[in-house]
Amino acid sequence: MIFKYSGYDSSGKRVKSRIEANDIDEAKLKLKARGILYDTLHESSESIFKNLKFRKKPELANKKLANLSRNLAIYLKSSIPIVNVIKLMKSQYEHDNIMLDFLNSLENSMDEGHSFYDALENQTIVQIPSFYKQSIKVAQESGALSEVLFEMARFIDEQSQVSAKVKQALIYPMIIVIVSIFLVAMMLSVVVPKITQMFAQMKQELPQITKFVIATGDFLGEYWIVIVVAIIIFSAIFSYFLKTSYKFRYIFDLILLKLPFFGPVIKTFELARFSYITSVLSNSGVTFVHAVKLASSILDNKVIQKEFEEASKDVVEGKKLSNSLLKHGSNIDKSFIQAIALGEETSEVALVMENLANLYFEENKDKIAMFLAVLEPMLILVVGGIIAVIVIAMLLPIFSMNLAGV
Repeated sequence: MIFKYSGYDSSGKRVKSRIEANDIDEAKLKLKARGILYDTLHESSESIFKNLKFRKKPELANKKLANLSRNLAIYLKSSIPIVNVIKLMKSQYEHDNIMLDFLNSLENSMDEGHSFYDALENQTIVQIPSFYKQSIKVAQESGALSEVLFEMARFIDEQSQVSAKVKQALIYPMIIVIVSIFLVAMMLSVVVPKITQMFAQMKQELPQITKFVIATGDFLGEYWIVIVVAIIIFSAIFSYFLKTSYKFRYIFDLILLKLPFFGPVIKTFELARFSYITSVLSNSGVTFVHAVKLASSILDNKVIQKEFEEASKDVVEGKKLSNSLLKHGSNIDKSFIQAIALGEETSEVALVMENLANLYFEENKDKIAMFLAVLEPMLILVVGGIIAVIVIAMLLPIFSMNLAGV
């Protein structure tokens, strides 16, 4: 539960913030332990909704997680205790209730003697990726927390930048799609009916393409509400099964991997993520077996994730990862497996993984840039083709009438 309070700290300064506690009595004890003399203390309104069972914890945005990791790493490099770092960072999020609650939760937990990893694991404010928490756990044990935090910030930043570039590049194509839908709808609902009335009055036999365009316009004009509702219902059902049914998600991911362009891009991206996390964890002191297992859990595509998880089981039994991937990895590039085999032979698997991650990230950037460059003219051609068909369908009967008149 989240409680809002206002009062005075031990130095007499006016303070106003939020605190996490199981009940109001625990909140009072925590404030007393901090030396805060409160004059108001009450449960926040959003805390009621957070306690509802059907409400999931929101995911912490990548940008916020990257900034948090980078700032923590910088302060830790200066030998400042991590509890003090959390307290310093709270001032940056005074107007962000979620981040403030999250940092307060970490501070309370660490004040009680828990480690940074335990604080992340026990907090109930936001969802933190499993690989991130496991990396923090191992980093604390090996004494390389600041280095791992820097690497996590870099990795999350790179993922965010790729996603942001794709979204930005898709703005223009989306505008083209929206405008084209509007133009086609206007022609079918306004222009075509008026011309159709003229044809009906003349009782002229129409070409098949004209009949098809007219029928399409009549259908869309009569059933557009049904079509919109059906699309919304289908999208809701599809999203529900995608989130709740593992089998449905697995089949969907398998179909994605078979697509001509998107399949290779998804595959390359997943291999890059796996390679990067494995190299970071290995360099942080995590055993290779554990690193492979953790890296497998962060993959989004369930097909590739299952293949890596099956391979990781063999690695636990003492087998080589490359041999296991040859056995289970039917959707994994042979060049990737060969590179790992080379790393295993030279005992430089972490370095090979790091190089593979950089290679695959750059390869995907080039593929996405090329796809987006081709997408715009393709959309223009498609839209122009649709409008051309409608125009031709309307002009053919007019030409026929002119020829008949001649």
